[in-house]
Amino acid sequence: MKLPRIIMLATLLLTAPAAAQLQITPPVATPSAPAEKQKPKPPPAAKKKEAAPAPKPSSSPKPAASPKPALPATVIPAPPTDNPNVDLVYGAYQRGQYKTAFELATARAETGDAKAMTMLGELYSNAMGIRRDYAKAQQWYKRASDAGDREAMFALAMLRMSGRGGPVDKNEAVKLMASAAKLGEPKAAYNLALLYLDGQTLPQDVKRSAELLRQAADAGLPEAQYALATFYKEGTGVPKDLERAVRLLQVATLTDNVDAEVEYAIALFNGTGTPKNQPAAVALLRKASRQGSAIAQNRLAWVLINGMGTAVDKVEGFKWHLVAKTAGKGDPELDKQLSDLPAEDRAKAEAAARKWLGPK
Repeated sequence: MKLPRIIMLATLLLTAPAAAQLQITPPVATPSAPAEKQKPKPPPAAKKKEAAPAPKPSSSPKPAASPKPALPATVIPAPPTDNPNVDLVYGAYQRGQYKTAFELATARAETGDAKAMTMLGELYSNAMGIRRDYAKAQQWYKRASDAGDREAMFALAMLRMSGRGGPVDKNEAVKLMASAAKLGEPKAAYNLALLYLDGQTLPQDVKRSAELLRQAADAGLPEAQYALATFYKEGTGVPKDLERAVRLLQVATLTDNVDAEVEYAIALFNGTGTPKNQPAAVALLRKASRQGSAIAQNRLAWVLINGMGTAVDKVEGFKWHLVAKTAGKGDPELDKQLSDLPAEDRAKAEAAARKWLGPK
């Protein structure tokens, strides 16, 4: 499994967990629950992670790999439903009419509207309808934050953490994040959880990390649902509970969280924490493969080539093997099987892989 990605406005340099592994592969070292005074290795999940060996049929499930970081997400301030003027600002933003959103938000911000201030911070920070200016973004986020807007607190924390628009100030960033989390901002709770897990900016506290992840997961944040699932799977900061881990993975897959899809597919394939359902597992592997998960592509190659939970399709299977290999997920055993494939079928698999990968 891999720990979820870090959610932020500006790139936050934190280390998050890695990619999930299909448990029909050979065993890989799984991070154990943190010992006292030892830095816990977060359960497989997030910013961009490393995968374990390719899936090979095995009677016993194999552990997941360690975490990798993921891509940032932006803060989109949600306007109060009882203010039609602010809704106009948000509506223009949603339609991609950023200059209009900027003009409307500027007028509203001058009247003291915190949501409009947060919108201006967003537009300046992301160069939407106006030249990027992190210093001005910080100014608007600060005004909105002082007015009690939780999204602005979180966005400002991310800028302070990364040093965009001003000097790095991790202490203030943590305070802002904690305030936003108390006000119910799930992305703030999630990132704060990662800071407690990382143990560099804040003292390591896996139990507190788990509490914050639960808060963000309950608020519907897929990355937090996936991260918390890894905690329950490994018993990190919470009692080990495979069934609960699988339920969280299942919920996260509903929002197309690729890491969760791969891990949930593994659980379904092996019947770990849930009834075995190999056809459903293969369907999820297909979906994650099309979404670009090299781990899923490698596992899908194995099940297709060996007819595990689905009909044998060696051309399609080796196509995915070659695609995964270009992403660094090579597999010597599949290379050997590919060399034994009839020349005609091998040519078809290679052509299919080239078509999928597109022109270089």
